[in-house]
Amino acid sequence: MARSKSSKQWLREHFQDPFVQRAAREGYRSRASYKLLEIQEKDGLLRRGQRVLDLGAAPGGWTQVAAAIVGSEGRIVAVDRLAMDPVPGALVIQGDIYDEAVIAQCRAAFPEGVDLILSDMAPNLSGIASADQARAVALCELALDLAREWLVPGGKLLMKVFMGAGAQELRRELQGSFRRIVVRKPEASRARSAEQYWLALDYRPPS
Repeated sequence: MARSKSSKQWLREHFQDPFVQRAAREGYRSRASYKLLEIQEKDGLLRRGQRVLDLGAAPGGWTQVAAAIVGSEGRIVAVDRLAMDPVPGALVIQGDIYDEAVIAQCRAAFPEGVDLILSDMAPNLSGIASADQARAVALCELALDLAREWLVPGGKLLMKVFMGAGAQELRRELQGSFRRIVVRKPEASRARSAEQYWLALDYRPPS
């Protein structure tokens, strides 16, 4: 099947992207690795021995970064609906995080709770902006719900947020559960993208 003009342009931009080229040279599975590495450099969210849940993990760029930092003393569970090659030091679960069977596997892996939740989840785009934004916010709300259930006191949540309808309400929800919210736009995040990364720090369980 012939590719559309827009898909050809996307492919050309993708393979000319310096972060895509750098990832190929340095052995990372995606350019997204550099988003997490930059946030790590600024905020030090990952540390040795942590228990980390990585949502929307495929193809595994964030999982690679996290596994290298938390080391063998830590524990990482990476979840995605898409198939993903194994990452040394991580448990990879293929399935939908909405699925009770997947949630049960995550619970079993973290009986003492989670120190950090990473979410690079994004919806499959329909081309209908309002619907796509609503799905993106729903994924953020899911990550927040899981954080409220599994994070230990003082835990952290890093998630991708697409700015638009519902984002400010989401921020207010986060502020009700975390002491501080830091907003990052890593260099590897394309300037034209509406995505930001919100790092919610110091989780406060309900009293």
